[in-house]
Amino acid sequence: MDVNNAREFSLPRQTFQRLPAYYNYLRMLRSEGTESVSSTSIARDLRLGEVQVRKDLSWISKAGGRPRTGFSVAELIDRIEFQLGYNRMDEAVLVGAGNLGRALLSYSGFEESGIKIVAAFDSDNHLVGQSLFGKQVLPVAKLSDLCRRMHILIGIIAVPASQAQEVCDLLVTAGVAAIWNFAPIHLSVPNEVLVKNENLAAALAILSQDLSDRLAQGVCL
Repeated sequence: MDVNNAREFSLPRQTFQRLPAYYNYLRMLRSEGTESVSSTSIARDLRLGEVQVRKDLSWISKAGGRPRTGFSVAELIDRIEFQLGYNRMDEAVLVGAGNLGRALLSYSGFEESGIKIVAAFDSDNHLVGQSLFGKQVLPVAKLSDLCRRMHILIGIIAVPASQAQEVCDLLVTAGVAAIWNFAPIHLSVPNEVLVKNENLAAALAILSQDLSDRLAQGVCL
């Protein structure tokens, strides 16, 4: 199957964000031996609107659903893997081998999603030289050289806020084009560098507030 046609158009951002949910659901169906599925079933099981599901799937499956049989599960999986980049492997480096950094290094799902963390960096001499979950911890002084030598385009920042901008500047200077930032601080980067911020404390606070609002409205859980 020629999946290149799946990228003739740029996916809407919200559709792209729903693809992992579709992907995990479809993989579950495939493991159960299901070969086809309707948009109605997908919408029901994922608790999404059926019209929304049809629109989403129309972006990634030009063949569309077939009457009575629905969409091919295998075809949808192939096309979603292509859209999400699961059929290629992008290499990344992680800066900050503390508790959060270790958690990220231990997560095997990144490679399943097409991202491979090739090395970790830290300024703590007690951590440098260790092997954490199969990744060598190197001194920050070697960051630029490794990124240039291996043509690394993705950097993950897991350092305290006070160090994040300095680390960001090092990554940008080394040629990194995309940064996944876990430090609770706004980073200044050139326009051509992509930044995805993950503020875990803020996300938890928002979740807590949403829960409080639901309880105040008398919503039973």
